[in-house]
Amino acid sequence: MRLTSFTDYGMRALMRMAGAPDRAFSTAEMAAEFGVSRNHLAKVISALSSAGIVETRRGGGGGATLARPPACIRIGEVVRLLEGDQALVECFGPGNTCLLTPRCRLKARFAAAEAAFLDELDRSTLADCIYRPVRA
Repeated sequence: MRLTSFTDYGMRALMRMAGAPDRAFSTAEMAAEFGVSRNHLAKVISALSSAGIVETRRGGGGGATLARPPACIRIGEVVRLLEGDQALVECFGPGNTCLLTPRCRLKARFAAAEAAFLDELDRSTLADCIYRPVRA
Protein backbone atom coordinates (compact mmCIF):
# COMPACT_ATOMS: atom_id res chain seq x y z
CA MET A 1 0.00 0.00 0.00
CA ARG A 2 1.26 3.46 -0.82
CA LEU A 3 -0.04 6.68 0.68
CA THR A 4 -0.30 9.88 -1.32
CA SER A 5 2.08 12.81 -0.84
CA PHE A 6 -0.93 14.67 0.57
CA THR A 7 -1.01 12.28 3.53
CA ASP A 8 2.78 12.18 3.80
CA TYR A 9 3.01 15.98 4.03
CA GLY A 10 0.13 16.10 6.47
CA MET A 11 1.79 13.63 8.81
CA ARG A 12 5.10 15.51 8.60
CA ALA A 13 3.37 18.79 9.49
CA LEU A 14 1.46 17.26 12.40
CA MET A 15 4.55 15.52 13.78
CA ARG A 16 6.47 18.81 13.58
CA MET A 17 3.71 20.80 15.28
CA ALA A 18 3.46 18.17 18.03
CA GLY A 19 7.19 18.60 18.70
CA ALA A 20 6.77 22.30 19.48
CA PRO A 21 3.20 22.70 20.76
CA ASP A 22 3.74 26.21 22.11
CA ARG A 23 4.36 27.85 18.76
CA ALA A 24 2.60 28.38 15.45
CA PHE A 25 4.17 27.22 12.19
CA SER A 26 3.75 29.00 8.89
CA THR A 27 3.19 26.91 5.81
CA ALA A 28 6.21 28.54 4.18
CA GLU A 29 8.42 27.62 7.14
CA MET A 30 7.38 23.98 7.17
CA ALA A 31 7.54 23.67 3.37
CA ALA A 32 11.12 24.99 3.44
CA GLU A 33 12.08 22.68 6.32
CA PHE A 34 10.64 19.61 4.57
CA GLY A 35 11.70 20.61 1.04
CA VAL A 36 8.15 20.32 -0.32
CA SER A 37 5.77 22.51 -2.31
CA ARG A 38 4.35 25.37 -0.26
CA ASN A 39 1.11 25.37 -2.28
CA HIS A 40 0.60 21.63 -1.81
CA LEU A 41 1.31 21.89 1.93
CA ALA A 42 -1.13 24.82 2.20
CA LYS A 43 -3.91 22.57 0.81
CA VAL A 44 -2.98 19.89 3.34
CA ILE A 45 -3.08 22.37 6.23
CA SER A 46 -6.44 23.63 4.98
CA ALA A 47 -7.86 20.09 5.01
CA LEU A 48 -6.50 19.48 8.52
CA SER A 49 -7.99 22.78 9.66
CA SER A 50 -11.41 22.02 8.16
CA ALA A 51 -11.40 18.71 10.03
CA GLY A 52 -10.58 20.39 13.35
CA ILE A 53 -7.17 18.78 13.71
CA VAL A 54 -5.24 22.03 13.42
CA GLU A 55 -6.11 25.65 14.04
CA THR A 56 -4.82 28.42 11.81
CA ARG A 57 -4.39 32.15 12.35
CA ARG A 58 -3.48 34.81 9.80
CA GLY A 59 -1.09 37.69 10.22
CA GLY A 60 1.92 38.34 12.40
CA GLY A 61 2.41 35.56 14.89
CA GLY A 62 -0.05 33.47 12.95
CA GLY A 63 0.34 30.01 11.52
CA ALA A 64 -0.86 26.52 12.28
CA THR A 65 -1.05 24.79 15.66
CA LEU A 66 -2.62 21.56 16.81
CA ALA A 67 -6.28 21.96 17.78
CA ARG A 68 -6.14 18.94 20.09
CA PRO A 69 -3.45 17.32 22.21
CA PRO A 70 -1.26 14.88 20.24
CA ALA A 71 -2.52 11.98 22.36
CA CYS A 72 -6.06 12.70 21.06
CA ILE A 73 -5.15 12.51 17.36
CA ARG A 74 -5.13 8.95 16.00
CA ILE A 75 -2.89 8.26 13.01
CA GLY A 76 -5.66 6.22 11.35
CA GLU A 77 -8.01 9.20 11.63
CA VAL A 78 -5.52 11.41 9.81
CA VAL A 79 -4.85 8.85 7.09
CA ARG A 80 -8.57 8.33 6.47
CA LEU A 81 -9.09 12.08 6.27
CA LEU A 82 -6.18 12.87 3.96
CA GLU A 83 -6.51 9.82 1.72
CA GLY A 84 -10.19 10.67 1.28
CA ASP A 85 -11.66 8.78 -1.62
CA GLN A 86 -8.40 7.27 -2.88
CA ALA A 87 -9.39 3.73 -3.72
CA LEU A 88 -6.84 1.04 -2.93
CA VAL A 89 -7.74 -0.65 -6.22
CA GLU A 90 -10.06 0.31 -9.05
CA CYS A 91 -12.93 -1.91 -7.94
CA PHE A 92 -13.19 0.03 -4.65
CA GLY A 93 -13.92 3.27 -6.50
CA PRO A 94 -17.12 4.60 -8.04
CA GLY A 95 -15.84 4.26 -11.62
CA ASN A 96 -15.16 0.55 -11.41
CA THR A 97 -14.86 -0.97 -14.87
CA CYS A 98 -12.93 -4.10 -13.90
CA LEU A 99 -14.38 -7.05 -15.77
CA LEU A 100 -13.42 -9.46 -12.98
CA THR A 101 -15.61 -7.76 -10.36
CA PRO A 102 -18.67 -10.01 -10.63
CA ARG A 103 -16.66 -13.12 -9.69
CA CYS A 104 -13.52 -11.65 -8.15
CA ARG A 105 -12.17 -13.44 -5.10
CA LEU A 106 -9.41 -10.90 -4.44
CA LYS A 107 -11.49 -7.80 -3.62
CA ALA A 108 -12.54 -9.07 -0.19
CA ARG A 109 -8.93 -9.84 0.68
CA PHE A 110 -7.83 -6.35 -0.33
CA ALA A 111 -10.67 -4.89 1.75
CA ALA A 112 -9.62 -6.92 4.78
CA ALA A 113 -5.98 -5.89 4.35
CA GLU A 114 -6.93 -2.21 4.07
CA ALA A 115 -9.08 -2.47 7.20
CA ALA A 116 -6.25 -4.18 9.10
CA PHE A 117 -3.83 -1.45 7.97
CA LEU A 118 -6.11 1.31 9.25
CA ASP A 119 -6.88 -0.61 12.45
CA GLU A 120 -3.15 -0.81 13.12
CA LEU A 121 -2.75 2.93 12.54
CA ASP A 122 -5.64 3.56 14.95
CA ARG A 123 -3.52 2.00 17.70
CA SER A 124 -1.06 4.90 17.48
CA THR A 125 -1.53 8.57 18.21
CA LEU A 126 0.40 11.61 17.14
CA ALA A 127 1.97 11.56 20.62
CA ASP A 128 3.73 8.33 19.60
CA CYS A 129 5.28 10.08 16.58
CA ILE A 130 6.35 13.51 17.85
CA TYR A 131 9.21 14.97 15.82
CA ARG A 132 11.77 17.32 17.30
CA PRO A 133 14.52 18.35 14.89
CA VAL A 134 18.12 18.36 16.06
CA ARG A 135 19.36 21.93 16.34
CA ALA A 136 22.93 22.57 15.30
